[in-house]
Amino acid sequence: MMSEDLLGKEIRCLDKGFVRLVDYMGSDDAIVQAARVSYGSGTKKVHEDRGLIRYLMRHSHTTPFEMVEFKFHVKLPIFVARQWIRHRTANVNEYSGRYSEMKDEFYVPSPQDIRPQSTSNRQGRSDEAMPSEEAMRLSASMENSQSKLYDEYQHYLESGVAREIARINLPLSNYTEWYWKIDLHNLFHFLRLRIDEHAQYEIRVYGEAIASIVKQIVPMAWEAFEDYSLGAMRFSRLEIMALAELLGNVSIDAEKLAAIGLKGREQKEFLEKIENIIPNK
Repeated sequence: MMSEDLLGKEIRCLDKGFVRLVDYMGSDDAIVQAARVSYGSGTKKVHEDRGLIRYLMRHSHTTPFEMVEFKFHVKLPIFVARQWIRHRTANVNEYSGRYSEMKDEFYVPSPQDIRPQSTSNRQGRSDEAMPSEEAMRLSASMENSQSKLYDEYQHYLESGVAREIARINLPLSNYTEWYWKIDLHNLFHFLRLRIDEHAQYEIRVYGEAIASIVKQIVPMAWEAFEDYSLGAMRFSRLEIMALAELLGNVSIDAEKLAAIGLKGREQKEFLEKIENIIPNK
């Protein structure tokens, strides 16, 4: 699919939400161009562009990624929006419940998504499912409460109460909409957190929808992001000491490294890391 074909295409999220790409600026070429400052089209090969993008990502040279921007139209439950807005590195314009009447649209989790509180994670749900009959009863109860609260909201409006006051009893499950514009560097940070398996399911759905768009527009940058951020991990000083003990008698085979994709500059940098962990290795 061509990048332009993604514009305006709606990706459904949850029961009533969506993400759609409104506009974007830049591509992998824009990242490379910014890094080289002056760059004539056709003077570098594709594999060199890929190598440069990977180098930038690997060494946290972030400003070239800021040259690419995305603007999304998102429809989402308010409780998801409140998690989302914690990422303060974007430009946002949200639907106004003071100016316009709030819509009769609420998120109702499916019974399989209603789970008990996790005993090991204070801010998340358990992996264990609730009994199906109980989950269905709770889902129906949520929908019933939402309906009653919206009826009350309509009653307040019909009674002449200002929209900005009438809305205050509406639940966090009410849907809102916004336009959200962000550069690629900060979008990668958002996605690293929000498509992680530990993120709340409801916001992860939106993260995965956005990711499906981004990887098509900047495929080389996405590959580097997967390799050096999504699929990477950090080690503490004590963990590095433990690795030094474990790797002390392990031999490093350059051919095997190349077979799994570590070659050239990346292999050299990897071996330098090993040397820093185990001097004289």
